[in-house]
Parts: sequence; structure tokens; C-alpha cells
Amino acid sequence: MAEPSTAPGNGETIPAPAHAGEVRAEAPARIQTIALVDDDRNILATLSISLQAEGFATRVYTDGEAALKALLDNPPDLAIFDIKMPRMDGLSLLQALRAQSSLPVIFLTSKDEEPDEALGLAMGADDYIAKPFSQRLLVARIRAILRRSELVRAPIDADSGESLPDTVVRGRLQLDPARHQVAWDGTPVSLTVTEFLILEALAMRPGVVKSRNQLMDAAYSEDVYVDDRTIDSHIKRLRRKFRAVDPEFAAIDTLYGAGYSFADG
Repeated sequence: MAEPSTAPGNGETIPAPAHAGEVRAEAPARIQTIALVDDDRNILATLSISLQAEGFATRVYTDGEAALKALLDNPPDLAIFDIKMPRMDGLSLLQALRAQSSLPVIFLTSKDEEPDEALGLAMGADDYIAKPFSQRLLVARIRAILRRSELVRAPIDADSGESLPDTVVRGRLQLDPARHQVAWDGTPVSLTVTEFLILEALAMRPGVVKSRNQLMDAAYSEDVYVDDRTIDSHIKRLRRKFRAVDPEFAAIDTLYGAGYSFADG
């Protein structure tokens, strides 16, 4: 009998376990891969086992610098970073990753790391989970983000006969809902899935104020709760990305106490 696997190390891919005796006539569905980055090997092993039980494959890294190269060279479907790590912490890893990739990322944080949570969201994280957390909550958040991410990755079949949504033009903004692509004055702007859905909710009704709750509903599934600060951080990130293209960008308005709107003028 084969020996059980040892504690995970950098870059080790751990597939979801097979079910003995199971025979499938059809081609199996693609197994989604989650990358875990944490310097605590016990946490890596526990998370990896839990996610495998939910049908995911996992890759584990104990070092942020090694993880960055792997995430760029062979991207998983989603990554989970711990914030507090030596050499390259989770925030530095996210910053370096976001310079080249919009890979969905969830942060693991401690209760005393609220400023880091807000900074991580402002830098482009898709969500965060505070320790200690339940497996059910983590898996719900992972599945919600992956569902949205699949919309981006799904190929568009022009011959399928399916009616695709038209590109939305709002002044200088071009927004393609079918491909989740965005441009400002013809210059592409790279957004995470969550950022795209928030922008789409605003741009579809120019001038209409959307409350934070309405934006939460647009960007997150019903089984995921986020607070107002999460939406505010995503809005700040959106503004920063557009201002990198156009320093005069001011199309997202804030109505204090009410929410946000898109001005297409």
C-alpha cells in the first residue's frame, strides 16, 4: 500500500481524491485548482484537505516569491493568500500579481488586521476571510467568485445561435458584457470579475444612484455577505485603474450616505 503524502511544500499540486469504483460514461468535468499561499504548513495541509474534499485540486506554497512565479507561469483558477508571511507578505504578493494578472484572489486575515483587509481590497483582492473561519463560509465564497470568473473564461461561440449582449457605450466607456472587457477612450482597462460587475451595474443606468446593498447584490451571490467597506474599496480601486489611463477620470460619482452613480457625460 502506498504511503500517505507528507506535508505540502512549494508548488506541490494536490489533486482532488478519486472515488474508488466510480465509472463515468461521459467526460469528467474540469477540476478547478486553488493555489494556497501561507508560511504555516499546518494551515496549508488543513485547507488543502478541506478543499480536496469539496472536489478541488490544490497547489500549495510556503513562500510568496516562489508563489508569484508559479501563479504567473501556470495560473490556477483562484488563489488564497495569507497576509502575514516572511520575505514577501500577502499584500506585496498581490501588488506584484496585479501588475500582470487579474487572477481571483481571496485574503486570509486575522481579526486585528482590518486595515490590511481594506488595503488588500483596494489593491484588487476579490474577497477576504477573517480567521477563524468555517469551511462552509470559505467554500461558499470560493464558489461564488469562481462562478463569476467562469463568465470571463468561457469561450464565445458565434455559431451557437445564442444572442449575446451588445457592447455598452457610455460616453468614453466601452463595456463588453459577453467578454467582460472594458476600455476607456479605446484604451483597455484590466478589471477583476468583481470590479467589472460593480462597474456594469453602475454603467447600465447612468445617473441612477446605486446603494451599496444594490452593488453587493450585483457583484456577489446571495450566500455571500460583504460589508459596506468592501464595496467602497472596490470603487476606490476602479477609480485608480481608470485614472491610470486618464488622470481626469471622474465618471463614478459618490452621493454620501446614499451610494454611487455613473456619469456618462
